[in-house]
Amino acid sequence: MDVVVGLVLGAGVGCVWWSFWPQVTSGEGRSGRWRARLQDDLVQAGVQGVTPGGLAVASTVLGIVTLVLAIGLTRVPTVALFFAAFAAVAPLAVVRGRARRRRSRLRQLWPEVVDHLASGIRAGLALPEAVAQVGERGPEELRAPFRAFGEDYRATGRFAESLDLLKARLADPVADRVIEALRITRDVGGTDLGRLLRTLSGFLRDDVRTRGELEARQSWTVYAARLAVAAPWIVLALLATRTEAAGAYDSPAGFAVLLTGATCTVVAYTLMLRVARLPEDPRVLR
Repeated sequence: MDVVVGLVLGAGVGCVWWSFWPQVTSGEGRSGRWRARLQDDLVQAGVQGVTPGGLAVASTVLGIVTLVLAIGLTRVPTVALFFAAFAAVAPLAVVRGRARRRRSRLRQLWPEVVDHLASGIRAGLALPEAVAQVGERGPEELRAPFRAFGEDYRATGRFAESLDLLKARLADPVADRVIEALRITRDVGGTDLGRLLRTLSGFLRDDVRTRGELEARQSWTVYAARLAVAAPWIVLALLATRTEAAGAYDSPAGFAVLLTGATCTVVAYTLMLRVARLPEDPRVLR
């Protein structure tokens, strides 16, 4: 009996200890979250037909090509290595920059989309028809995904699945909130959808106004910081065109100087982005 009690007590203590260390699945781990975020950036940047793995392969190929070309031009492997590293990171930076700018543009369009939905519902349209009509009368930049929603719904007649496809095409946190509100209304019914959409439209307009003021105040600081980060490497690229100047870095001491400069550049640029960038809405309703 004592053995049984001991085993049960040990199992209970083990379960309590295990509860403090939740196990995550591969899709919910850090790698899965990174891939999901990168996939959202690709969609928001308008890059079609490219997966996160494909972007990684393209970055690797670009880095190798840059390394070979830089070695051929400068004859200094240390200098070529750092330029190859920057070239390998460039596709990811371009995609995220395009996605960030497009999110900023769409943030100004979502209040108009919500107004179209509210007016369609107020005019007596069925919920799927109100969503589909945004593809005909909504903002030009958002018509294609909503037009595709209308085609999906007419082909299948399944509202929930068509909304899921619309969410995947938009990959936007504001779109997630609007779509989930429409889904709940469709599933459980309710008469407050018009009021909810009007309230959401007001919140979105206030957010756009506030963000616009803050971005206008800090834009010149961000551009100056980017110029300060890029200037030393532009000078190094110009110096590398002269063999005698580039040869000064073909030594352990030269490599240490470049490594220190690259580390300072990355740390300074990362801190600048964290300080200057406004908080982004996460996609919690995927």
